[in-house]
Amino acid sequence: MGKIKSVKFKLNRFEYVKPFHITNNVSYNTENIEVIVELDNGVVGYGEASPSFRVNGEKVPALLGLEQIVNEMIVGMDVRNYRQIFDVTDKLFGAPSIKAAVQYAVLDAFSEEIGVPVYQILGGAKTKIETDYTISIGTIEERVEDARKIVERGHSVIKIKVGENLEEDIQAMMAIYEVSKGCKYIVDANTGYTPKQAVKFVTEIYRAGIDIHVFEQPVAMNDVEGLKYVRWNSPFPVAADESARTKYDVMRLIKEEAVDYINIKLMKSGISDALAIVEMVKAANLRLMIGCMAESSLGVNQSVHFALGTGAFDFHDLDSPLMLKEPEFRGKYKVEGSYYFV
Repeated sequence: MGKIKSVKFKLNRFEYVKPFHITNNVSYNTENIEVIVELDNGVVGYGEASPSFRVNGEKVPALLGLEQIVNEMIVGMDVRNYRQIFDVTDKLFGAPSIKAAVQYAVLDAFSEEIGVPVYQILGGAKTKIETDYTISIGTIEERVEDARKIVERGHSVIKIKVGENLEEDIQAMMAIYEVSKGCKYIVDANTGYTPKQAVKFVTEIYRAGIDIHVFEQPVAMNDVEGLKYVRWNSPFPVAADESARTKYDVMRLIKEEAVDYINIKLMKSGISDALAIVEMVKAANLRLMIGCMAESSLGVNQSVHFALGTGAFDFHDLDSPLMLKEPEFRGKYKVEGSYYFV
């Protein structure tokens, strides 16, 4: 049969292994919403929402209140017609993380019903991807020590958070480079710089002989002109994250020639918009990376299967489960060093 019988929400709380510090925000724990879709034949699919007030304006109590509304939307629909369910759940404006979790739980239930993994339903382009590991904002000494540990773990792609103190960020980047030469760097300012500060940062790093593979979201979320200014004055590729929440945001960024990369996060767009963004960016001959919020292994499982299925991404910033204290691993993927595979 494969028709949806019920949708249930469950609140889960996770602590970070160590405080996670990005521009103007320090997180010690996260509250995620597990979404359980049960079919009338007993098959169950799982998804996870990792809400973000900073990016999406989401609040956990408000999202939990959507459980009955989601049931009214999709109970009785057949998961084999999952694009019809995507069209219905696209109406969950203001709750993109719930949209993502519900849409993936539907795919997961469909996957269980037919015995085909989600990544193959989405195309089966790859069977293995490499994740980066993130250095959050701290003292220069703390960042250097984190870099050493990341290299020791075998990661070859390092994401470095900056954006609160320009001069200290420049010094930290140079110090990190000294202990991690040979790695690839993604530098993320999380909206923290002015356009001129961002250009100064990349100029100084370039002069020091350090290569940055992606310079992510250097300026404020709504400052498309600022993004464009940085892109056309940067020796390194510039990415939009907070500025690229929906397919409509991405369409504008493409038209404005404001970025080189788009960072897709399922928590910003849901599966449906993410699929559209992949095709839009490929058609524009730009590049893609995929990121995460604070998903557990259950939630990052969604992005792993999306990335494997589409094969669309140069970089995979899917390290959040590595930073959380989880009682058990719940992903339908395997982990070996810095690699995720099926």
